[in-house]
Amino acid sequence: MQSLPLILSVVVATLVVPALVRALRDQGFVTTNYRGAPLPFPTGMAIPVAAMLALVPLTLVQELGDVTVFRAGAYPAVTYVLGVALLGLIDDFVGSGLFSAVRLERPGESGAPRGWRGHGRAILGGGFSTGAAKAAGSLGLALFALSGQDRSTTGYLVGAGVLVLATNLFNLLDLRPGRSAKVLILLGAALSLGAWDAAGLWTVGLFIGPILVLIPFDLRERGMLGDTGSNAIGAVAGLWLVATLSTTGQAIALAVMAVVTVYGEFRSISALIERTPGLRQLDSLGRIQHA
Repeated sequence: MQSLPLILSVVVATLVVPALVRALRDQGFVTTNYRGAPLPFPTGMAIPVAAMLALVPLTLVQELGDVTVFRAGAYPAVTYVLGVALLGLIDDFVGSGLFSAVRLERPGESGAPRGWRGHGRAILGGGFSTGAAKAAGSLGLALFALSGQDRSTTGYLVGAGVLVLATNLFNLLDLRPGRSAKVLILLGAALSLGAWDAAGLWTVGLFIGPILVLIPFDLRERGMLGDTGSNAIGAVAGLWLVATLSTTGQAIALAVMAVVTVYGEFRSISALIERTPGLRQLDSLGRIQHA
């Protein structure tokens, strides 16, 4: 029964995603991507929406049918993913921002702060930074989601760091269609095969379904995930790491993500991928551009 959240979330997302993408487009929620193509935005909101809708039958089956549908880790996972998706949605509306999206401005032309340094300057200048609010909010959610689980102090703090950095890193990665979801799939496959255990998959299965359904829309430039979607995907990645790895493994993952994050603050991750054979082909795999 532990695979049921994944299966049902795929079914629900198959119904929800096309309708949501059309609604965003028809109501004028459109922004331009890296090529200047106008796309419905933020389609990533389908991840929390589909997950919450799937919770209705899943929870009823568990409670009324007296069967175990959710792993223990699924409860804090729901809290964290929905929380950071909300923070991303606020950033999409206010920070990066929805009003500029309606005017079809290119990303970055609205003058919104970008990166940790940009958000830091905004705060020091007396302004409001949705990015800083998102970082602080993610930390609060991570600390709450991992609390009350009898973790050691080190395990608790390292795990929270993994969740926060993964959420931010996947936001940095999501600069090309399908990239963040591909990285999540590769990471999840490596974790499951390496541990020879699908416990992590079942923990986040409720959110994997809508992510999988969104991939073709993202790759074919039928919609743009926004921070709502990239935050949710990063949250799922972090939870998968915490659910699978030991504290030592999480510490190593934390260090690797910190290095990549710092690199992304000062250099272009997209440029690195473009000039690296193998990574370039994998990054562009399945991507379809429309005039």
